[in-house]
Amino acid sequence: MMHENLLWPEGYAPLETAPLPFSAIQSMIDSQEIVEGMAVRCDGRKNLHITFRGYEGIIPREEVIHPRISGAEKEIAVLSRVGRSVRAVITGCTVDGGGRPLLTLSRRKAQEQALDFLLTAYPPGTVVRGRITHLAPFGAFVDIGCGVIALLPLEYISISRIQHPAQRFSIGQRIRAVIRQTDRAACRFTLTHRELLGTWLENAALFAPGETVTGRVRGVKDYGVFVELTPNLSGLADLRPGIQLGDPVTVHIRSIRPEQMKIKLQILQHADDMNAPLTYYITDGILQHWQYAPPGCRPAYAWTAPPWDLEPADA
Repeated sequence: MMHENLLWPEGYAPLETAPLPFSAIQSMIDSQEIVEGMAVRCDGRKNLHITFRGYEGIIPREEVIHPRISGAEKEIAVLSRVGRSVRAVITGCTVDGGGRPLLTLSRRKAQEQALDFLLTAYPPGTVVRGRITHLAPFGAFVDIGCGVIALLPLEYISISRIQHPAQRFSIGQRIRAVIRQTDRAACRFTLTHRELLGTWLENAALFAPGETVTGRVRGVKDYGVFVELTPNLSGLADLRPGIQLGDPVTVHIRSIRPEQMKIKLQILQHADDMNAPLTYYITDGILQHWQYAPPGCRPAYAWTAPPWDLEPADA
């Protein structure tokens, strides 16, 4: 059975370039092992030409993408792979006119393996590696293994509200996420991300009254300004002239009240722009239940993994 480490997204890990002996290539053909190479060209017939560990290879057009995943009939689905790493299975080897070995590969077969593994061994609540492939107003598209794409809706990115995924992610960024829902018939996955960024108490523990820190304005209301301290923690400050949505600011922490889930802030000035890396409090395993609010507070953003149906997708 395929080891789960082979479900890494394309481009997630550094590409290995050290040449391999042909005996190793033959072993990979026999075992149908998933390998990763670089797509360097797409010819006029829409075949992908790749390099892999000292060898050249071709992925025929019909073997580039599983049609149920991205639609192999779309030319852009093939063209967009050029200049990027691809995961594929080596299906054979021939010799070109110059006597050099030429590999034949199938990215589709790698996606079929990954898809089968995800559908049968990864229940809702499973923490997965991901790589951002596309950003849209409604969410982020994430490669969760061999080019299998899942949707991370905007509202599940973080507790702190954002207007667009680009305010949290960038194309190619490596993330962790949780499988929130699986549609086995349609081979589709929906993700959530905010549960990995910590509870209210875990985030509030990073700060103390009297400190001055940086944050970002995420909401401007008649009664005050919401300032994000971390992606899962915001505080409220009084209105201040010239403050706009998205502004980086320096704030003084006036009080932290866990029993009310409230942080009172005072905006001091605008700050230089900053993009702190994401901090994950959970990085692997299966998340069965998560509660954002402290004990005794009104429940907020709780999530429990749904039951897992192990029946075959076509049952």
